[in-house]
This record gives sequence, structure tokens and C-alpha cells, in this order.
Amino acid sequence: MTVFRWFGTAALTALVAATQLSAQRAPAPAPRSQTAQPAQGATTPQGLPGAQLLPATQALFDGYVRDRKMPGIVGAFGLGDLPTVFLNAGTITTDPGAPAAGPDSLWRVYSMTKPITGMAAMLLVEEGKLSLDDPLSKYFPGFAKMKVLTSPDTSLETRPARAPITIRELMTHSSGIGYQINAQGPLLKEYERLGLVPFSANAQTEAVARKTRPASLIAFAERVAQAPLVAEPGTTWHYSMGLDVLAAVIEKVAGQKFERFVHARILDPLGMTSTDFQVAPGNVARFATNYAFAGDQLIPLDPAARSVFLQPPSFPYGGAGLVASARDYDRFLHMLQDAGTLDGVTIMKPETARLAMSNLLPPSVSYKNKEGVAQGFGAGGVVYLADEAGGASKGSYGWGGAAGTVAIVDPARRFRGTIMVNYFPGERYPLAKETFAALARDAARLHPGVPR
Repeated sequence: MTVFRWFGTAALTALVAATQLSAQRAPAPAPRSQTAQPAQGATTPQGLPGAQLLPATQALFDGYVRDRKMPGIVGAFGLGDLPTVFLNAGTITTDPGAPAAGPDSLWRVYSMTKPITGMAAMLLVEEGKLSLDDPLSKYFPGFAKMKVLTSPDTSLETRPARAPITIRELMTHSSGIGYQINAQGPLLKEYERLGLVPFSANAQTEAVARKTRPASLIAFAERVAQAPLVAEPGTTWHYSMGLDVLAAVIEKVAGQKFERFVHARILDPLGMTSTDFQVAPGNVARFATNYAFAGDQLIPLDPAARSVFLQPPSFPYGGAGLVASARDYDRFLHMLQDAGTLDGVTIMKPETARLAMSNLLPPSVSYKNKEGVAQGFGAGGVVYLADEAGGASKGSYGWGGAAGTVAIVDPARRFRGTIMVNYFPGERYPLAKETFAALARDAARLHPGVPR
């Protein structure tokens, strides 16, 4: 779930102008209730229509909906501590009379769960209860003697691993653990036999997965230890179930259920009241449907009214289990942008936030994005290793989700962006790239002399 090229100078200028204009012209916001309803139309928290501030970006969103590429879309763009600008278009389902998509609509964020799990683990690192270079076998002895596949795509033949898996490697997809979503051949069948499917698509596939999937997070991690590795630990970046296993480590080290730890230490203090591993019955009205494509036709894959996310998961999937709103995820990014503190509430120390958003890959491991650009990997998310011409600054951090969601934070420029949609495959449209090109056009309108 790749994060695309991001903000340039022009997009940053657009946000400066938009948020300052919003703050000057709009009344003070009313407090948000625990059961906020979907916003009707694109707005900032103060009520000024975002379409008036960023018309090119709004037009892009409107065009995607008009062309029936997606039923609805929400963007949350923030700069420093100025008010977040929310843009939205369309509705949360294709059903007649469906609610408008808005800042408090709920979306499956799938792999955008990984950065939250990564930050939860970093809280234990901060407290000295966990070390990045601890062997995983310290917490799950079954990982002490792992075996590595000699031909991962064609055979289950193995050899003994030469090195132990570490916590650092779990966080950065360099542990050698694989993933059901990118496995094939005999390995895929072995994952399915062991029930290693930490992912929910819809009720139909879930019914099959639950026949073999472990019923607890601890049991899941113990089952992963029975599967062969796809690579020697600490040698290769390979997208993995590592963050799901890391969630089990958090549960053991913290001495409480993983989901309770995440709520107590991150979600609740940040006021992320719409983020959870299950959609409560009272929130179904603002939950988006997830779609697949038959040609160019949108087909409901997981209808909101009978979604798999309305039932408790087998266990909380640390790599792909959360549902969240654009407003909530923006608060998570805002906390990281401000080095661990938001609205006077400290989630982590500044040095912990900086470490979590730094390149944590083992020295011998490299990661390249789809464009072939070398990048690092931090606590559950990609890290930019250098300033990108017209794009993100060195130290930018983020990730995307399987159903098209994208999020990134640029601490150097103190800005952040979240895009929420729900359709498979998430890479079908260049949505992120086009969104920030549109922001650049908005900047050119507001400040014609600013370079892009």
C-alpha cells in the first residue's frame, strides 16, 4: 500500500492561504459529540466551505464522483496548528438517498492501521519495556528456531534461519515473515491451512477464514511461528504480517489486550472517538460501503448495512483491522506532526516520535517505492530519506490502505494529509497524485508567483 508523491511548495501555500482565510472568516467551532453525524458538504471545522478555499481540489473530487469512479471521497489537509481543511464529494454508498461523505464518515483504513500499531509499540520502547533489537523469541519462544524457504514461490523446502527475528524487523517488514495477500503457490496454501489471514474483506470470505483462523491474537502469533519465512531475517524488505505479530507482542508486554492498550494510550487521549476494530450499531449510518469493480462498474463488495466490520473480529488485526474517519486520522497525524503532543495531551515524547518516524530498517536492508526511489521505513510506515523535488520533505512519514486510503505527515513543513475512499483495488486510480497536483493549482490561483 504505497504512499505516492506528496505536497510541494505550491500545495503548502494553498493550505496556508486556505486555513488562514478560514480562521479569519469563520465562527468558533461547536464541540464534537461522541456520535458525530456526517457533514453535509465540504467544510472546515469553522463551517467555511472548503470548495471556496480549494476549488481545483474540490473539482477533482467532484469529477471522480460525477464519473462514477467512486461514490464518495473525503480529504483532510492540515498545516501546523491552523484549522484542518476538509473537502468531500458524493455519498458513502451508491444507494439512493445515501448520506453525504464527510469528515465523520467511517472508512476501512486497512493497512493505515499499521502506523498506529507501530506507534503503540514505540510507547513501550519509550517506557523501557521493549527494545527494538529484542529477539522476537523473548516474547514468543516458538520463533527461536525459524526456517527459511529456499524457493518461496514454488516450494516449501526450507533451511534453518541464520539469525533471529527482532522487534525492529517486525516493524519494518524485514523479518522474513510473509503475507497471505502477496504469497502464492504452496506458501499461500500453507498460510490458508494455518489460518494466517489477518484481514477481513466481507462476510462471505470471513466465513471461510474463520474455519481455520486462530481465535486470539496470541494464538495467531504462535501460529505464525509454525510457518516458514520467505527470507532470512534482517536481509530483505518484504511486505508482511509483521505488524500483526507486533500487536501480539504489545499485548504480552503491556499485560492487557492490544485493542485496550491502543484505545487507552492513543485513540482515547486524542479524541479519536470514531476509530475502532468494529463498527458499533449506532454508527452504521455513517459507515461507507466498500466496492470492487466489474469492468468500470462499481459492485458492492462489503455493504455497510451487513458489513463484516459490524461483528467482532477474530482478534484485532494490528496490520489491517481499523475503521476510522478522516477527522480522527487527521488527529493522529497532527499528533505526529507536533512531535507527540496534541491539544495539550502528550502521547509520546518528542524523541520517541522522531525515532518512530526515522528509518529503522537494518543497515543491510533497502526499500524502494513503485517509482524506484530509495526510501526508509519506520514504525509501520514509509520514511522519505531526502527532500523530493516539488514533493515531500526528508523525514515525511505515512502509509496507505488496501481500499484506497492514503495518509502522510511532513514534520519538517508541519503539514499532513488524509484521503478516504473505499474500493478494491486501491491502486486503480492515481488519486493521491492528482489530489496534490490540484492543490498546486489552487496555490497558483491564490499566489500566482509561487513556484510549483
